[in-house]
Amino acid sequence: MIESVLIANRGEIACRIIKTARRLGVRTIAVYSEADAEAPHVRLADEAVLLGPAPARESYLVADRILAAAKATGAAAIHPGYGFLSENAQFAQAVIDAGLVWVGPPPSAILAMGLKDAAKTLMQKAGVPVTPGYLGEDQDPERLRREADAIGYPVLIKAVAGGGGKGMRKVERGEDFDAALTSCRREAAASFGDDRVLIEKYITRPRHIEVQVFADRHGQVVHLFERDCSVQRRHQKVIEEAPAPGMTQAARAAVTEAAVRAARAVNYEGAGTIEFIADGSEGLQPDRIWFMEMNTRLQVEHPVTERVTGQDLVEWQLRVASGEPLPLKQDEITLTGWAMEARLYAESPEAGFLPSTGPLRRFRLPDDVRIDTGVEEGGEVTPFYDPMIAKLIVSGPTREAAARRLAKACRAVEVYPVKTNAGFLARVLDHPDFLSGAADTGFIERHAEALVPAAAAPPAAAQQAAARLRVARSAGVSADPWRGAVGFRIGGPRPIVVALKARDEILQVTIDDQPAPDAVLIDDAYVAFVDGEAHGFGEPRVSGALDGGVAGGGVLSPMPGKVVALLVEAGASVELGQPLVTVEAMKMEHTLTAPVAGVVAEALARVGDQVTEGQLLVRLEKKG
Repeated sequence: MIESVLIANRGEIACRIIKTARRLGVRTIAVYSEADAEAPHVRLADEAVLLGPAPARESYLVADRILAAAKATGAAAIHPGYGFLSENAQFAQAVIDAGLVWVGPPPSAILAMGLKDAAKTLMQKAGVPVTPGYLGEDQDPERLRREADAIGYPVLIKAVAGGGGKGMRKVERGEDFDAALTSCRREAAASFGDDRVLIEKYITRPRHIEVQVFADRHGQVVHLFERDCSVQRRHQKVIEEAPAPGMTQAARAAVTEAAVRAARAVNYEGAGTIEFIADGSEGLQPDRIWFMEMNTRLQVEHPVTERVTGQDLVEWQLRVASGEPLPLKQDEITLTGWAMEARLYAESPEAGFLPSTGPLRRFRLPDDVRIDTGVEEGGEVTPFYDPMIAKLIVSGPTREAAARRLAKACRAVEVYPVKTNAGFLARVLDHPDFLSGAADTGFIERHAEALVPAAAAPPAAAQQAAARLRVARSAGVSADPWRGAVGFRIGGPRPIVVALKARDEILQVTIDDQPAPDAVLIDDAYVAFVDGEAHGFGEPRVSGALDGGVAGGGVLSPMPGKVVALLVEAGASVELGQPLVTVEAMKMEHTLTAPVAGVVAEALARVGDQVTEGQLLVRLEKKG
């Protein structure tokens, strides 16, 4: 077993690797940016090295600094986790050239599978079925549009170096192709330094099935069964589970055998995931499952495989990297029960799932399920990295039992003032179509209205906050102890009415004489947590309200970020819903549209500007 390992990553995956390494007696070295100086992974490790400023391109993506940190600390190996440099063949080769152990596949395998077009060509030669599409080297926009027209809409434009849902656009109509291609290429260049794309036929009822494979340097290749990652939003996975619902023995044999062939075709070593797209319109059929891509690293969703197989995949990685054979042969790997994982994101579902950043004044997760996280109460969610802040993982004897347990865990999440998708996750898990196993990659879009209801706080939340405020007044800690109570009444119980401020509205909440004050006081807000969602209420202190918006057609940045496209100029006429400006935050693009039809009075943003939340970007004057 290797004696020490530097984890070239951050957040929950760094903490996850450290925990297994510590159990195995392997010394761990963390690296961190200035933004992560107080992060949990820094404290968990035996040693930690500062890489540089907060932006990843100046810290976690600087290979030379990571190699220097490994040399300075005497690390024997480097584990890349996922994201950042985990699928960078040049970095992997540099690690090996430096005399260190690379906890990952050979650089040649990363290269072979790193570009989606070349990987599909290779898979075709290996006898692995691939999705119909265009994989050519000619990247002229006219050629790409002609190929898309020939394939037939809808199509997917995908970055050849892409992953994680970035650099991917679905195009429904030919007239939308050019704009989608431009946006896709820009995002691909920013995320991967490569703006080349391929075109695929879009499967109308697609299921996302993937197979966990493992290989050692002694020629053994095994699979650890499949996972289903079909519940996605904007091509990013939200709920993952193992095994896949509706998987027949014939379909499982076809997809796992194809995955093993794919790994053998590139002389693979270590952990990898072969991803397939399946046509779910008539159930999972062996001849309707096609190769999509290979991720040459550990996956975010690896815990569900661990739960159903009883194996520690990080331990397998470390053992294989140490030169040991795989811990088990294929016929020794068993599948038991059902497991599910929910990705907890710092985002606001009611605001179009925009990222949410800021301090974590409260961060409480259920203690009766597995939690993988890299943040803690008192820390901060910054705009520099991916918005996933935790994973909630459960298992059960049946799929329904696992889903019910995970929904309960999501409803128990308490996070404030950063917004999360916990309530949204619970609604996904409770939905009849999900519970029936009928979900495909369009599930969230089809059921958006039910999954993301109006943002108004439920009555239970207002009741809790009002009760807590009344207790605070009784204790003399309220800013205005005389507000809210109604005078006595002759005969009968006295009604208790408490005034609360909810956004821009003043609520008069009637409560029982002895209610349970479950809400908590955080800074100057009374916060109630109901079904995974936080509802903050203020105490009305003065009459009137602050003008927090812009009269007319002002377009404000909904989060901190960088302006990457300005699509209008002063004097231009715009229609309701027309795209105006694109802001990039947390590695994703967000296009802001016109809230009214009118004329651009001012275009205040410029491409390249760093903007803050609430900053005015475009001012419109209404028509008429």
